[in-house]
Amino acid sequence: MSFRRALVSIFLFSFTVPSLARDRPWIEIRSPHFRVLSDGSEADARQITHEFEQMRAVFADRYPQFRLEGGAPLLIFAARDEITAKSLDPAMWRAKGVKPNGFFHHAWDKEYAMVRMDGWNERGNEEMGRVIVYHEYTHSILHLNLHWIPTWLDEGLANYYGYTRFQKDKIFIGAPPTRSIDMPTQFLIPIESLISQPPNFRDEMKVHQFYAESWALVHFMMWGPGMDRGERLNQFSALLQKGNEQKKAFQQAFGSFSDMDNALAVYVRKLAFPTGVLTSPQQIDDKSFSTRQLSMAETEAEMSGFHFWTHDLAGARTLAEQAIKGDSRLGLAHEMMGFVDFADGKDAEARNEFSEASSLDPNLYLSIFAKTMMSPIATSTQPADEDAYKFDLLKVVELNRQFAPAYVQLAKLAVRRGELQNALFLSRKAEELEPTRAGYHTFSGEILLRMGKGSDAAAFAKYVADRWGGSDHNEAVELWNAIPPEMRPEGTISFEGPIKDTEGAEGRIVSVNCSQKDQDWTLTLAHDDKSLTFHRKGPSFVGFTDTIWYGADHFNPCHHIEGMIAVVRYRPAADSTYTGDLADLEIRDDFPEPPQKDRAKETATAPKP
Repeated sequence: MSFRRALVSIFLFSFTVPSLARDRPWIEIRSPHFRVLSDGSEADARQITHEFEQMRAVFADRYPQFRLEGGAPLLIFAARDEITAKSLDPAMWRAKGVKPNGFFHHAWDKEYAMVRMDGWNERGNEEMGRVIVYHEYTHSILHLNLHWIPTWLDEGLANYYGYTRFQKDKIFIGAPPTRSIDMPTQFLIPIESLISQPPNFRDEMKVHQFYAESWALVHFMMWGPGMDRGERLNQFSALLQKGNEQKKAFQQAFGSFSDMDNALAVYVRKLAFPTGVLTSPQQIDDKSFSTRQLSMAETEAEMSGFHFWTHDLAGARTLAEQAIKGDSRLGLAHEMMGFVDFADGKDAEARNEFSEASSLDPNLYLSIFAKTMMSPIATSTQPADEDAYKFDLLKVVELNRQFAPAYVQLAKLAVRRGELQNALFLSRKAEELEPTRAGYHTFSGEILLRMGKGSDAAAFAKYVADRWGGSDHNEAVELWNAIPPEMRPEGTISFEGPIKDTEGAEGRIVSVNCSQKDQDWTLTLAHDDKSLTFHRKGPSFVGFTDTIWYGADHFNPCHHIEGMIAVVRYRPAADSTYTGDLADLEIRDDFPEPPQKDRAKETATAPKP
C-alpha cells in the first residue's frame, strides 16, 4: 500500500441508494476522542466506542510522542446488521467475494470506519471485520507521524497492531494472524529483497507471503532475542526519518542481512509467539460518553458524507437533498450538497451551498475553505483581496489547526507577496501535519530554490524522488532538473523511464470533454503554439499535484482542470482527427509568481527534509 495513491479514478461511481438505512434516526455516542453513529442498540454502540478508545490507548502507550489525531477527523458508523451495511456501501455488495464485517476509508478531508455490530465479535472471523479496521487505523496513525515508511514495515506494523485483542480490563498486543500459521517458513523471502520493493500485487500467493513475512519480521523485531523489546526497530525508524537510505539504516540498526535471515528463520518455527499485555486505561470511563439521538435530517446528512467520501456520488446527492428537505437550516446538509455539486462541475451552485453552510454553522471549516478557494479573492493580486483571503484561511486554521491544505494556500499567498521565509515556515508546517504527502516536500523545495538555496532544494527533490513513484516522483525530478548542476549534492537521484512506446507533451489544458456513459473522453492541450488533442476510452487514472486545493477527495479531471499545466504521455494515433491515445496524464499546480517589485533574498538557514 502507498501513502497517497498518485493516481485517482476519473469517474465517481453511481449506485442506487436503498432506503433501509434511512427508516429512522440514528444515535450518536461521543467519547473523548471518537464519534460513533449507530442504528443499533446504545449498549452495542458504546462497546464499539470503548474499544476504539482502547485501541487509541495502545498507541498512546507505545508511541507517546505520536500525534493521534489529524486534520481529517474519523467518524465511525456502527451498522446494526448486513442490511444496514449494504445500504451504506452498496458498491461492496456489488463486488464479488466475501463481504467484510468492517471497512475503513482513508481520505484527505475525512476518514470513515464502518463496523457491522452483528459480526464484530464473531469468533474465528476477526479478519473480516475488526482486523481490517484496526489494520487501517494503524496505517492512519503511522502516516500522521512518519515522513516515509517502507511498504514492508507499514504493512508489518499494521498487521501487528491490527490483531490487537481486548478483554474487559486487558489489551493483548502482537497476537499472531491466521496467515502466519501456514507461512512457508522453508521458503522465506530474503530480508534484503523483502525490504527493497513491494510484491507484484497481481500474484495472490506472493502477496500472501509478503504480508505474512512482514508481520513475522516486525514481530521478531519487537520480541526476538537481541531486539531489545523493539528498541532497535525504533532506532531503525528514526534513521529512516532522518533521510538515511533504507538498507544502510537496516544494517546499522540490526546488523548483516544474512544474520537476520537466519535469526528470522529460527523465530518463525516457534510453536507459540509472545504477546504483550497492557492494562486497559482507567481513564476510559464509559459513563462519561455522551449519547443523543440525531434528527432524521442529521442522519441523512451524515450518511451523505459517508457515500460521498466512498465515491458514491448519486447516493450522496439523494441523501443530501433529503436532508435539506427535512431541515433547510442544517449547515452540514448544505455542505454535502456543495461537495456533490462541485464534483458534478456545478461550481456556482456549489459555492452558494458552501456559503449557506458556513453561514448556518460557522464551525464548518471545510465549507469556509471551499467557499474561499472558489472566490475571486483566491487569485486576486489586489492587497485588499489578499488580506481578505488570508483572513478567511486563518479562520479555517483556527477551527482546525491540523488542516494542512489551509497552510499550503497561506504559503502560496506568502510566495506571491515575496514573503519567502514565511512561506517556507507555512509549507514546513503542512509537511509536519501530513508528512506522507510527497508534494508538500517538493513544494518546500520549490520555495527554497526561489530563495536561492539550491543545495537545500536539491535535498528535498532527492528525498522525494528516491522514495515515491508516479506523479510525485516526476515532480521531484522536475525540481531537481531546475536546480543549477553546481548546486546539487554529489550523487544522483532515481529516475523512472517513460511508459513504453509513448511520446510526451507538456502544456496548458484548453478543454476536456467526458462522456460519463461510456467513459470516453478527449483532452486538448496548448503545446508550443499548437493545439494537441488526445483521446481515451475506458477507465483512466490521473496524477495530480498535492498542492491543488481540493485534493484527492474532490479531484475529477472532467471538471476544474482547464487552464492547468498538464504532462501527457501518449501513443500516436492512426486516426488523424486527434494526436494520440492518452496513456498517462499528470496535472501540475502553478507555482505562484512573486511580486515584480524588490525580491530581497532570504538568508535564514533552511531545515533539512
